[in-house]
Amino acid sequence: MELYNKILEASSFIKSKLPLLPKKAVILGTGLGSLVDELTNSTSISYSAIPHFVTNTVDSHYGKLHLGDIDGAPVIMLQGRFHYYEGYSMEEVTFPIRVLAQLGIEELIITNASGSLDPEIKTGDIVALNDHISLFGQNPLRGITDSRLGDRFPDMTHTYDKPILDSVIKIAKEANINLREGVYIYVEGPSLETPAEHRLLRQAGADIVGMSTVPEVIVAKQCALKVCVLSCVTNECLSEEGPKETSLEEVIQAANSAAPKLQLLISKLILE
Repeated sequence: MELYNKILEASSFIKSKLPLLPKKAVILGTGLGSLVDELTNSTSISYSAIPHFVTNTVDSHYGKLHLGDIDGAPVIMLQGRFHYYEGYSMEEVTFPIRVLAQLGIEELIITNASGSLDPEIKTGDIVALNDHISLFGQNPLRGITDSRLGDRFPDMTHTYDKPILDSVIKIAKEANINLREGVYIYVEGPSLETPAEHRLLRQAGADIVGMSTVPEVIVAKQCALKVCVLSCVTNECLSEEGPKETSLEEVIQAANSAAPKLQLLISKLILE
């Protein structure tokens, strides 16, 4: 089946289950799935029930689509994402983004967990992306020639929506949240980077590093969505103490600790 027809089938199924379709959606990354608890009047659909969605294989990615309200504003939340390192194709990893666009989503807020490459960015900080680097993996638009899916050669110059970025900076300042701006670099994973790789990525101009998000952002840009990415820093790759090991449990714990700050920022953004 053609990708476009798969998108139509999945979006038609979701439409049949939801009472309304909002204009904003949120993707919840590692350790951040608890944000769905803020939704009221919520309806949920398991990814396993949605045609052509694959299965989550990562702890803390629960694999559910939720529709609900935050202070009366409707929003779709995807509780968990798919990663290239899980063995899926880029088409499968980014398929939910194309379905959201088909559902009429106009603004996409993406969250993730990341490692800091900047000694000034500490565990627990929130970084709002203003750019990214994606030179070390397969591009999700490779082989996409169907004009119904968007421009084959989307310009990535203004990928991260400036008005939304300005809004989240203002919200953070008013709430006394230490929000940083930065550049995210995408690596395929699932092995964490070596100390030498951390130094290389820092020299390449990155502030934080992670194993997700950028493929989603590229497809969102092709789909003409406005994008905002908020990254929760869960470990420090270039700390003054020198290289140290990081476990998934530590990443999830740090993300859980920072979740209230993200919750506030996202809630306010949805109400904008």
